[in-house]
Amino acid sequence: MSDLNGRVIVLGVSGGIAAYKSVELLRALQKKGADVFVVMTENALKFVGELTFQAISKHSVYTDVMKEDTPDKIRHIDLAEKADGVVIAPATANIIGKIANGIADDALSTMIMAVKAPVMICPAMNSWMYESRAVQRNLDTLSEDGFHIIDPDEGYLACNVTGPGRLPEPYYIADRVEAMLVRKDFKEKKVLVTAGPTVEPIDPVRFISNHSSGKMGYKIAEAFEKRGAKVTLVSGPVAIDPPYNTEVVNIKTADEMLLKCQERMENIDIIVKVAAVADYKIKNRAEHKIKKSEGGLDLVLEENPDIIKTLGKLKKPGQIFVGFAAETRDLEQNALKKLESKNLDMIVANEISGKNSAFGAEENKVTIFTKNMAPKILDMMDKKVLADLILDSILEIENDR
Repeated sequence: MSDLNGRVIVLGVSGGIAAYKSVELLRALQKKGADVFVVMTENALKFVGELTFQAISKHSVYTDVMKEDTPDKIRHIDLAEKADGVVIAPATANIIGKIANGIADDALSTMIMAVKAPVMICPAMNSWMYESRAVQRNLDTLSEDGFHIIDPDEGYLACNVTGPGRLPEPYYIADRVEAMLVRKDFKEKKVLVTAGPTVEPIDPVRFISNHSSGKMGYKIAEAFEKRGAKVTLVSGPVAIDPPYNTEVVNIKTADEMLLKCQERMENIDIIVKVAAVADYKIKNRAEHKIKKSEGGLDLVLEENPDIIKTLGKLKKPGQIFVGFAAETRDLEQNALKKLESKNLDMIVANEISGKNSAFGAEENKVTIFTKNMAPKILDMMDKKVLADLILDSILEIENDR
């Protein structure tokens, strides 16, 4: 599931060597469900043929403002009107200068003049060109005019120069296009999310933990970031990539997670505690690897700190605190008890036994409990979709204050 599903995206391609990456970007946008139309400059055609884009997009490619496919439509106006979003990748110094200064003399620059939808500019060029006063001035102008600018990557360029100017990877650009079109109802909110399991060492090579994959917490952090929040993600060990534009704090033990959360609690607006924290740690932890013996092994466990309860006591007026409850029985009773005893504003409860277990899965089935609203019993759904519904419930709490 993606916020680009069913959206019309116009992909503008200008004449730089990075134009070959635009083919992969087209695919990345389509994988997110977008219907993509391509507009190319004359110079772009010298790097990649229009038939490549036409075959993949299943639409004719717009390359000449003086040629129309059908006499009853003006192509650049038609594309500008139907576009939900536009991305120009690569954006050369030439096309950046044209758009910044209101020049419309080819298919792409003419179409841009008529666009009302959000537009993303992805500069790609020689480092010295990119850093020139003219290009930076034009980018500043575009930013002030409301265009979304994606900074280029640094690295070895086709011109044998190393520095900024590389077009970012297509999957990253596609993600940023998606973020560009998402409503920003958490703009500038400071959010702390915990995710994944914690691990408690037995000795230097062994530990106890749980089956949490971190997927739900990461989807929530991603949803917050795309909806405008400044996100800090405190994460236990997981095997998934973190969301873009997010501060990630990696921890292992429950003690480490509590410490990192306490350090950041002061200036946070919303705390969402998704992590599956180990309830116990090893009291008699060994400094060296324990050798196997026939007599068995006795481990002495002691309780870990209750992170949610500890943070709940530190909660300040105005902060919103959300917890998660993983239960195998008596879901509502246990969730409501935690909601009250740990000073939470909302708790998301899911059963983890049987076929509905959320551990490691792409889907989850939850019930959302709050202090002042009726419980929301949600169907099994993709965790990305669920993350946005959880954020919507947080907004309801905020708006109800």
